Amino acid sequence: MKDSITSDRFYRSKVVSIGGLLLGGDYPVRIQSMTNTDTMDTMATVDQCMRLSDAGAEMVRITAQGVREARHLEIIKNELRKRGYRVPIIADIHFQPKAAEVAAQIVEKVRLNPGNYLDRSTGSFSDQQYREELKKIASRMEPLLDICRKNNTVIRIGTNHGSLSQRIINRYGNTPLGMVESALEFARICSEQDFHNLVFSMKASDVRIMVYATRMLVEKMLSEGMYYPLHLGVTEAGNEWDGRIRSAAGIGALLADGIGDTIRVSLTEAPEKELPVARMIVKPFEYMRLLDPVKQAMKTDFTGRETIQTGFTGGDGKPVIISRDPGNIDNNIFPDIIDTGLNTLKLEAREYKLIDASRAYLPGDGKTPEFLLIDEANRESIDTNALKNIQNAILILESTDNKTREAFRHFNSFLKHHKINHPVILKIKNKEQHGESFFYFASAVLSASLMDGFGDGIWLDTTSEGDEKLILETSFSILQFLRLRIFKTEYIACPSCGRTLFNIEKVLSEVREKTSGLKGLKIAVMGCIVNGPGEMADADYGYVGSGPGKVTLYHKQQIVKKNIPEEKAIEALVELIKINGDWK
Repeated sequence: MKDSITSDRFYRSKVVSIGGLLLGGDYPVRIQSMTNTDTMDTMATVDQCMRLSDAGAEMVRITAQGVREARHLEIIKNELRKRGYRVPIIADIHFQPKAAEVAAQIVEKVRLNPGNYLDRSTGSFSDQQYREELKKIASRMEPLLDICRKNNTVIRIGTNHGSLSQRIINRYGNTPLGMVESALEFARICSEQDFHNLVFSMKASDVRIMVYATRMLVEKMLSEGMYYPLHLGVTEAGNEWDGRIRSAAGIGALLADGIGDTIRVSLTEAPEKELPVARMIVKPFEYMRLLDPVKQAMKTDFTGRETIQTGFTGGDGKPVIISRDPGNIDNNIFPDIIDTGLNTLKLEAREYKLIDASRAYLPGDGKTPEFLLIDEANRESIDTNALKNIQNAILILESTDNKTREAFRHFNSFLKHHKINHPVILKIKNKEQHGESFFYFASAVLSASLMDGFGDGIWLDTTSEGDEKLILETSFSILQFLRLRIFKTEYIACPSCGRTLFNIEKVLSEVREKTSGLKGLKIAVMGCIVNGPGEMADADYGYVGSGPGKVTLYHKQQIVKKNIPEEKAIEALVELIKINGDWK
């Protein structure tokens, strides 16, 4: 196989200054987080901002749900400056244009959600009515843009999958395209008013939607001559290992393609815990910042590569998992194929030899699966004609370095070019990454490749003894978060902020404890109604804070019980699941 692996960076943004912090271009990917304190509690918010800055946050976001909170940001900022902290402050705005105008005079950056900031129109629109609606939005944006221009304030246009306006949904659906168009409408309005101090984000709890929407945004911006910096994040990622792997799968998949200028890992934990995870996700892809962008088509839909059904994989089958024998584990999952560690793979009672693909010139009996190993050493010596003629071949594509993403993408192109339809197992062997960082790296690379439609199975191979359970849980989780293979209950949970109405970390743990034995459900635990109902749009059940000490329960986007006392809410959630026949 004559193929040189090059490093591909899809996008280079323009540079913006956020209070002197340079973002975009070839500058490092900036790491940020958000406070979860009451904005009106000055010292609690200041103390948390300092802890976040000390832990490595290069920007800190604070919710400003109203004008009062927006004005209070000045007190918080002044207190931080007195203590020697220069970290840029971002005001998080949702429904209050006046709050944005106040905050923009104080902080370095304002985050707006185009779906609920000014655009609350409903119903269907003719083309003319649609244009008139955009003119109204442009007029309402003008005061804020004037303030931001005067104060050098940056605006992040942050589209959330769960909170698109009804006007956008009616025209584009609740889709990645709808997310992109929602943001670009605001971008065009800003451009018409000669304001370009912008950052964009496409956030969703569904990893696929977040990645495809961001890729689509990049393509559309490039077609319109826009080069704005991008903020990456999987919203409502949850907590513990699931929250980390879900974040790595979404954020890392884009970083691996040279897309993204700042990230936030949204965990339902103390915000300081987000920062070391963010650093580990970014680190393997730092080299991308040094490369020139290469124009290539990016996949923005859910179709996969067509492969031959070979034994137990390929075709329309679910991706398989290869792993070492994890022994007795209590979560009822097991690899499809066992890596014996002796250059053989075991399926049920039968063992199969791994064959060097460069030497596999003689077809077998045409019935027995043949596992052909392709790695850096033999990649260029493969006879493609011989490879095409081997029946029942399963290709194991192995990579060990930080350019694994490029290797997988180029090999995908190679197979398409030569019209080779054998199924492919993507193997990442631990060589340069260590501990948690290896699993974040592997999640990023495998997620990017699988969302390209490439891969009929995955194989994580570490050299560390005792990793078997973590390897298996990570492998299944990657496939679950890409909706390729469902094996457990999935939890969508916001990281909490100053709007949160209860101890969300505690409640999430209690909900997990009560429901973790269920399979295939999606349960959302949301702090408030700002993004809650929208971000849990595809959840089976939702637990949403609706007021102090009050919770509202949802089933399939529909409110079922309103304002339940918090102390009875989990019991009511369990009862609701049982009533609907999902307690299995």
